Amino acid sequence: MSWDRFKKYYLPIEKLNFSLDISYMDFSSSFFRKMETKINSAFDSMEDLENGAIANPDENRMVGHYWLRMSQLAPNKKIKKEIDLNFEQIQLFSSLVRSGSISGETGKFRNLLIIGIGGSAIGPQLICDALLQLNKKDIQVHFLDNIDPDGIDIILNRLKNQLGNTLVIVISKSGNTAETHNNMLEVKFAYRDAGLNFNNHAVAVTHPGSVLDHYAMASNWIKTFPVWEWVGGRTSLFSSVGLLPAALLGIDIVEMRKGAASMDEVTRIRNSMKNPAALLALMWYLATNGKGSKNMIIIPYKDRLLLFSNYLQQLIMESLGKENDLDNNKVNQGISVFGNKGSTDQHTYIQQLRDGLDNFFVTFIEVLKDRKYSSLEIESNITSGDYLQGFLLGTRSALYEKKRQSITITIDEVTPYTLSLLIALYERAVGLYASLIGINAYHQPGVEAGKKTAILYLNIKKEILKIMQSKPGKSYTPEALATELNLEINPEIIFKLLEHLCANSQKSINKIKAANFYDANYYFKP
Repeated sequence: MSWDRFKKYYLPIEKLNFSLDISYMDFSSSFFRKMETKINSAFDSMEDLENGAIANPDENRMVGHYWLRMSQLAPNKKIKKEIDLNFEQIQLFSSLVRSGSISGETGKFRNLLIIGIGGSAIGPQLICDALLQLNKKDIQVHFLDNIDPDGIDIILNRLKNQLGNTLVIVISKSGNTAETHNNMLEVKFAYRDAGLNFNNHAVAVTHPGSVLDHYAMASNWIKTFPVWEWVGGRTSLFSSVGLLPAALLGIDIVEMRKGAASMDEVTRIRNSMKNPAALLALMWYLATNGKGSKNMIIIPYKDRLLLFSNYLQQLIMESLGKENDLDNNKVNQGISVFGNKGSTDQHTYIQQLRDGLDNFFVTFIEVLKDRKYSSLEIESNITSGDYLQGFLLGTRSALYEKKRQSITITIDEVTPYTLSLLIALYERAVGLYASLIGINAYHQPGVEAGKKTAILYLNIKKEILKIMQSKPGKSYTPEALATELNLEINPEIIFKLLEHLCANSQKSINKIKAANFYDANYYFKP
């Protein structure tokens, strides 16, 4: 890789303290010319999106996460006013909580428990993990982002005897997300068992008029904050979903919005060579042949960005993983995203990346500032930070020697401003890439399909219990129960449901083993 190629394809944006290097990607000199029509069409689509076009036809809604950080772009005065008012309300409420003017039943809030799933959890988690590491934590933050009973118990045990000082934020745009609702009930029961009123400690973040919104108001929760219909879960970080937890924890949300708005500004430029999001989208297209043929590996060389790959995993895979294109042709699109952090990864999967299957491209994320204060010298004129950068540059070179492609993104340090730069960069890149390959990035039919099937299986479990409880002591094989249920369902599903019932004694389902697992019998014993 020559110095001349680097100078040609290195994009520094000094006013953002940001740079993007695509010189280690294997494209020809004619690539950008060949892609010019496609990328111009993508720019047009992004302009339409920001101007309020219907971007999600499944739900007949706009997609307006860009308006959240610059309300002047909103398509009408009503939306602008709602955004501005909500931002002011978040700031006011957070200051009252942090000062102790709004408190729990046993005093000032010392803990924040966030209940959400998907974009309602990973966004706030990323913010907290990246921006609270070096700050004094006057409020400790905890997350319930799954319905694993064991995981719920771990969090509630941490908060034992502290619930009266814990503010609970329940985040669900629809208001009826099963996982979030169930976790909310578990926490509510924990407050009851502690002799406390859950309603005096709860805040809702939801769509105005949703089931959760009505429930919170009827139960006299402390407050509700909106998530509007035009805010998608995976692009909700600059709504109440991300800004409320950040403000409560003392993170500068004004700087967060400035960072995202600043990146939005440069990624609107209709010149690919000066637009970092366009360059990213084009490199994704190059690396994967526009068909997702290679995996995206994200390696930030900063512990505080550990969760960034997880965040991008949802943003990219939920946005791009689609069966059909915009013309309803079956295309099975998507890009698989993996990652952890450097230099840890050099002791895990870098060996395969260099010498194994060439089924990936890497994005290195470099952070120039090592730490808040000066570093000790590990050896003459060399610090730990010098070693970290050496490992990044060395790994990139080692991969390039084997013709493995990579992109490098550089920021000066991790702050509310720069983290938001990165998030906004990838949001725009996802939208542009979706246009390049002709799919809709803003709906998720596969997620809904899985939820519907889960409800079906839960209803079957209820029927199994109903049948077995009506005849105590009578034993059934999975096949016999499938026949009794009179449903066209694979007995394998019945077997899995029975095994789970047996493992949880409160359901009183017992098992009689047989020589073959599929001949085992199950019965109800009161």
